[in-house]
Amino acid sequence: MALSGLQIQKLLPKTNCKECGSNTCLAFAMKLAAKKADLKECPYASDEAKAILGADSEPPIRPIAIGSEIQSKLGGETVLYRHEKTFVNKTLIAVNLDDDAKDIESVLDRIRDYKLERVGEVLTINAVAVTQKSGKDDLFLQLVRLAWEKTKLALILRSGSTAALEAAAILLKGTNSVIADVRLDNADEMRRIAVENGLVLGITASDMDGVIALSEKLKNDGFANLLLQFDTQSTAETFQTHTIARRAAIKDNFKALGYSTLRFIRTGNTLDDTVEAITEITKYGGICVLPEFEPAQLVALMTLRLNIFTDPQKPIQVEPKVYAIGEPDRNSPVFVTTNFSLTYFIVSGEIENSGISAWLVIPECEGMSVLTAWAAGKFSGGHIAKFIKEVGLADMVDTRKIVIPGYVSQISGELEEGLPGWTVLVGPQEASDLESFIKTVLK
Repeated sequence: MALSGLQIQKLLPKTNCKECGSNTCLAFAMKLAAKKADLKECPYASDEAKAILGADSEPPIRPIAIGSEIQSKLGGETVLYRHEKTFVNKTLIAVNLDDDAKDIESVLDRIRDYKLERVGEVLTINAVAVTQKSGKDDLFLQLVRLAWEKTKLALILRSGSTAALEAAAILLKGTNSVIADVRLDNADEMRRIAVENGLVLGITASDMDGVIALSEKLKNDGFANLLLQFDTQSTAETFQTHTIARRAAIKDNFKALGYSTLRFIRTGNTLDDTVEAITEITKYGGICVLPEFEPAQLVALMTLRLNIFTDPQKPIQVEPKVYAIGEPDRNSPVFVTTNFSLTYFIVSGEIENSGISAWLVIPECEGMSVLTAWAAGKFSGGHIAKFIKEVGLADMVDTRKIVIPGYVSQISGELEEGLPGWTVLVGPQEASDLESFIKTVLK
């Protein structure tokens, strides 16, 4: 049962020291009750408070890490909707390999080398699932060894053979890899193997009640490194089940469902697989295992995931400075825009596409877009002029022309006043029109 703010306040020192960032101990207690603060923020919490509140103040979704050399984090979530605060750890994307598949080494190389760059972030595959389909333990173990040696990613093991799983677990000892498809009838044996080798268990049952019972059993046995595998039969059922589980964990503090999920996708159709994966990413999925390595599918899913798991309170931004696009010289044109990552990469990309080299001035705008930054007073003529003087742009270039976004043409006069001797050119409103602007106005 979750403690109320008043119950938590009775366990705090009641000094109102404000060192936790709250004005009073009661205010801090209310944050703890709402899972919006951590007891560690109170420097004077007693041992009794730590003992009582420690478990209660943990995130509703238990944090867990998989992998060792390349580690990925799951859980730690405290809200149902990211606008309430933020989502903490993104859905992990894994690719499945059957032990009787062809061209296994080639596929593993492509998984290892896969990188997708979006707005300054490099996105990669997070794990590899190894499924025993051949019925041969030695073939399964060969793939486990090869997958680990080639990728160093966490592995997700699926086999009906306890002997094969134990041998694989020994090979992967200490890697925080996962044994999947653990059921009530083999839970004790799988728990022993996981404890001895430092692995995580993915537990499943025919319905949610069965998953809850197994989760509670393993927790009572002292093992909590768990992932939940819900046995759902449709996209709608998956959507509903994930929602019920997440709501129970966060709103009702129901510990038995307070774990990240693991789901294997295999509909037999790439489009349907993609729809299932989108549901995982947008509706609380922990690890989403795709049936095959399909680069076109990965581009869509990883781009979606990046958007969903961007902290809405912390816009993605690039470092404020003067960027060289191509190989500019002292006479190359100068452009200016904000440090919102998406804006920067779109503008720089359009400049590159035009075939010219240029300087791109990026002042500090707190990661806002052009119009938002202008409305907030972060992208005014005076602000830009001050930044240009601070970075010494006049000493870097001989040109005295600078191009501003068309949406903020009204700042041109103020910018010229702040930069005597410079001419301000008003560029297009849309970055997609930069290429034609460059060819007709600058060339």
